[in-house]
Amino acid sequence: MIRPLNDRVAVAPQISPDDVAAIAAAGYVAIVNNRPDGEEPGQPTGDEIRIQAEAAGLTYVAIPVTAAGFSHPQIEAMTAALAAADGPVLAYCRSGTRSCNLWALAAARAGRDPTLIVAQAENAGYDLSGMRPTLDALASPQ
Repeated sequence: MIRPLNDRVAVAPQISPDDVAAIAAAGYVAIVNNRPDGEEPGQPTGDEIRIQAEAAGLTYVAIPVTAAGFSHPQIEAMTAALAAADGPVLAYCRSGTRSCNLWALAAARAGRDPTLIVAQAENAGYDLSGMRPTLDALASPQ
């Protein structure tokens, strides 16, 4: 189930290679994979999704987030992937939560208002209240 966060970014739980054509038809121009390969038996590999994405004319970027959490290089990679996309981006992981969290961190790092970020995530069904201090810190001028 795709959950739009705003007009440029949506998140979803694990997608399959067979979903990619519908994702492209829905107007997305890029897919960001935030799930490491082998996290769960039977999940499609990133390469399987990438092959279908490229065949459909979509950009594919892998920024896996493990149980170790988020790092500045991941936030920077997500910021770059979103900035490079010439249209809507779909990010996915196992449930959509890591993708939402990484989007929020990248959006704050890019200077977006943390109050708006939290509200957009909440409208999509995600609670970022525990991340608010981090979002505030990232959004503050250095």
